[in-house]
Amino acid sequence: MITKKYSEFLPGMQSAEELVARVDGLSRSIDLLRAGVENEVALSVRFLRVQRDLNVAVAEFTELKQQLERDTLVLSILKKLQEFDTALKEYNSALLEKKYVEAAQQLEKARSSLKMLESRKGFELKILKALGTELTVQTQNMLYHLGEEWQKLAVWKLPPSKETISPESVMHSELHLSTLPSKEEEIAGPPVASVLQAFAVLGELRTKLKTFGKADLAFSVLCFAFKMLLFVGPPYVFSVSKTVFSETQPSVFCLELLLKYILKPLISYPFLQPFVEERSDVVILRFKSEKPDLDHSSPVEVFDKIKFVLEVLHTYLLNVPVEHSVEDKKECRVTLAELLGDMIWEELSDCLIQNCLVNSIPTNSSKLEQYIEVGLKIFQIYDVKMVIKSTEEFEKALKKMQFLKGDATDLLKYARNVNSHFANKKCQDVIVAARNLMTSEIHNTVKITPDSCVALPKLPDPESGDHVKMQKTSKVLPNEMVHLENDSKLSQYTFSLPTCRISASVEKLMELAYQTLLEATASTDQCCIQLFYSVRNIFQLFYDVVPTYHKENLQKLPQLAAIHHNNCMYIAHHLLTMGHQFRYRLTSILCDGAATFVDLVPGFRRLGMECFLAQMRVQKGEILERLSSARNFSNMDDEENFSAANKAIRQVLHQLKRLGKVWQDVLPVNVYCKAMGTLLNTALSEIVTRIAALEDISAEDADRLYSLCRIMVEEGPQVFTPLPEEDKNKKYQEEVPVYVQKWMTFKELMIILQASLQEIVDQWADGKGPLAAEFSPAEVKSLIRALFQNTERRAAALAKIK
Repeated sequence: MITKKYSEFLPGMQSAEELVARVDGLSRSIDLLRAGVENEVALSVRFLRVQRDLNVAVAEFTELKQQLERDTLVLSILKKLQEFDTALKEYNSALLEKKYVEAAQQLEKARSSLKMLESRKGFELKILKALGTELTVQTQNMLYHLGEEWQKLAVWKLPPSKETISPESVMHSELHLSTLPSKEEEIAGPPVASVLQAFAVLGELRTKLKTFGKADLAFSVLCFAFKMLLFVGPPYVFSVSKTVFSETQPSVFCLELLLKYILKPLISYPFLQPFVEERSDVVILRFKSEKPDLDHSSPVEVFDKIKFVLEVLHTYLLNVPVEHSVEDKKECRVTLAELLGDMIWEELSDCLIQNCLVNSIPTNSSKLEQYIEVGLKIFQIYDVKMVIKSTEEFEKALKKMQFLKGDATDLLKYARNVNSHFANKKCQDVIVAARNLMTSEIHNTVKITPDSCVALPKLPDPESGDHVKMQKTSKVLPNEMVHLENDSKLSQYTFSLPTCRISASVEKLMELAYQTLLEATASTDQCCIQLFYSVRNIFQLFYDVVPTYHKENLQKLPQLAAIHHNNCMYIAHHLLTMGHQFRYRLTSILCDGAATFVDLVPGFRRLGMECFLAQMRVQKGEILERLSSARNFSNMDDEENFSAANKAIRQVLHQLKRLGKVWQDVLPVNVYCKAMGTLLNTALSEIVTRIAALEDISAEDADRLYSLCRIMVEEGPQVFTPLPEEDKNKKYQEEVPVYVQKWMTFKELMIILQASLQEIVDQWADGKGPLAAEFSPAEVKSLIRALFQNTERRAAALAKIK
């Protein structure tokens, strides 16, 4: 039993022991966890305390850093202010000792310090404005003192007139240059180099060379006075000499005056000769007048004059350095001569080209032959010396004096390119001459006959020279070839222009074109091409200029319209063969088919015809307007109606006769007759149309209409007077039916107005008579109904008209 109970108790006890062990382990874990939590809490408290201390330290560091930056900025500003003050003090000291280069350098240091102060953002000082004013005043004060020294170096004495430069005013111009001081004088006063270098340091040298004069000096004086009033106060009394502001005083040396009163006049006026008068302390450069041999100075003479003037300036004024390096203690060899050359050479070379070298270019190829080709250079023999060689020597002399640097300039390039300039000048002269002819009066005319030809010298043989040779065909014909030439010959005038009148200016224009092409045959390839296309440009210019320039006269004046028509046909006639005449005498490039003017022919013919046809339309309009006042030729038994119709007929005839006189001996005979025939035909056609439209014509009306028509038939042929000789005009007056389409129609109408019914039927002749050739059946029936009363005879007559 005990054993049973023990066996039952033992598992329970074992479970209890296991439970106790687990409880003990859990208790230990709780203790460890409690200890860890307590440690973490302690660490967190310690971290928060350290973080708080760290934030306080960062704030203190930031404050200290900002304070350090402010102190550093203040220190740098104070340092710059000290540098500014030191620079101004040293500037004043140097200025008193007339050490202008050092004074200018100190001003630049002060300006650099002030710029550094002004560049500080967020740190503005009220004193900076005062410092800027002080620096400006001191700079102008410096410029004023430099200006006074500069005046002693070179002084102009100019004529009082301020008008356009004339030869007389140039003759009174003088430039006074003070001689360079000796070593003893350099100790007492500043040398030229010191003044110029000071200007260069201040950056004012180029400006002063261009515009320096009394105005700048006066401005410097005013700035100096402003400084004294600003810093010393109003009680300060100062005076300025009136000569500073006097416009009559001579200005100091500047490039504008040098170009205006010396260099350019020497180029433009060949009679001017420069010469130098030397005195103890000054050298005077002035002009004297000599009678020139030519209207334009030769380039050699001009170059010698310019070189003489620049040599004088180089000797007494310009051969000094104007820049000096302070940092590396090495002098920069930039002289005033080089600076002056950079500033004026472009304008001076342009003036030399336009007023000197241009005049040396030959005007025709015969003078161009005087150019001697040597290697790749071409020289013109001009006043015994060579233009290009003298240009090269001129530039070499300028480079030696340091006025120029580098290789060949535009001046030398222009002189060497003589062929191109000759072609350009020749083409320009041709176009200008052509345009002057085109804008001259049209009504000054000359008579052209089939025997007329342009005065053109004999062209050289196509095989001579270096031009393309014509390919000659063999004169020996094979035996089997048959001779096909027709025995009958065309007249020598078959392809000639008929007799007419053209403008004298157009004849001269064609002579100009032929002479230019002849000039092209003796020119170089480049020149030949340019001259050829200049001739083409002449005709294209004519096509555009003449109709526009003379538009109003061509519209209002019939004679000018006819002359313009002839001018265009005359030009077109010559253009047909002009290219062929010169084809094998021009350069090979043009011989391949480009040397032609045939493409311009249709345009010129159209231009002449359109102008003349426009005038014809104007004349037709006037004829129809006059006939419109004839009251439709109805009721001629009324005196007023008859008088109006008669007046209209007379006015039309008067207009035609006036036109006949205006166009007489102007238009070619065939064109004249066609034009007059067309206008007369317009009048007759209008009269026929109006009479045929009448519904009732009495016997008296018919008689009066017949009398009006007889006036036209009798006096109409008299308008055909193409020639001044009356006896020669009868031939054309008898050929009126050839030129007036409605002439026979008009005469048949007159027959109808006086004929009986039977005569009208006989004239009709079953549609085969002369009446049927001019009128339609309907028109004839209408006239019969208007002329005759409604009777059986009229009905029978109408039945036969079909």
